[in-house]
Amino acid sequence: MVKSNIKNLTFEELEGLMLDNGYPKYRARQIFQWIYKDVEKFKDMKNLPKDIIEYLNENYYIGRAHAIDKQQSKDGTIKYLLVLEDNNVVECVLMKYKHGYSICISSQVGCRMHCSFCASTEGGLVRNLSAGEMIEEIMAVERESGIKISNIVIMGIGEPFDNYNEVIKFLKIVNHKDGINIGMRHITISTSGLVPAIYDFADENLQCNLAVSLHSANDEIRSMLMPINRKYNIEELMKACDYYIENTNRRITFEYALIDGINDSQEDAKTLSKLLKEKLCHINLIPINPVKGKEYKRSELSNINEFIKIIRESGLPVTLRRELGTDIQGACGQLRKSYLSDN
Repeated sequence: MVKSNIKNLTFEELEGLMLDNGYPKYRARQIFQWIYKDVEKFKDMKNLPKDIIEYLNENYYIGRAHAIDKQQSKDGTIKYLLVLEDNNVVECVLMKYKHGYSICISSQVGCRMHCSFCASTEGGLVRNLSAGEMIEEIMAVERESGIKISNIVIMGIGEPFDNYNEVIKFLKIVNHKDGINIGMRHITISTSGLVPAIYDFADENLQCNLAVSLHSANDEIRSMLMPINRKYNIEELMKACDYYIENTNRRITFEYALIDGINDSQEDAKTLSKLLKEKLCHINLIPINPVKGKEYKRSELSNINEFIKIIRESGLPVTLRRELGTDIQGACGQLRKSYLSDN
């Protein structure tokens, strides 16, 4: 019999499992609590009777990931390379802020979005991560670092909305009060613009934050940078974003990586300001991280400052992202790429 990772089960699924097998419903809460106290074996769940422990051992296992590489930046940022049970590897990044510790996790092994500036997409998509594997990214880093994580960003390797069902399941598990218990408002999901999924996510009406990787307000430039724009252009993307804002009354963060000579001109800033004018949104500008093998360079400081000035004058809120981990291959996918090329 093939065993399943018990971390893939939501609390409600665990309750159903207990009832379907003739066990009291309250046992699900005990099991769930033990899982997220990070026990390694079912036998360590001390308040469970022997018959339930035997059933769990026969049908399930407690999935764990292990760090096989770690790089620490001078600013305190730590990037982990985690090996999964099938020997695939993913990255996650631990970042320190005034409000606590945030983790940026991956949602897929590889990516099929093929954004031209990103190291994550090289080699294409290998497979989706399960909800339990995403949960274990958090638990493995907490185990390794001894640090309690308070905020989650699903912005690592992969496109979260290309793995929609498992990401939604992950949110339910990580948010549960008897599990890791991280509030929805402390979770951000980033998408490159999978329009149908943005509509679906709006209908979920969850309290977590949505970030949209825009990177250009010009269809021709955006299609060159992000092939997903050829399927869902900027007009379609904005309609989906408007639907999300209207249905949730929540602000969208638009991510915009500034690339020298590509999307950082004064005209680009004006086009962006016009596109997003009067939307409930925030613009997050990102000086692009250099990626080995990519020709893109970050914008000159003078161009960045002029870009910010134009957006602010239009009345839109804008910030320049604090740079973290640039000295440790901080961009998504770089550590995994180095590992794969060496093995």
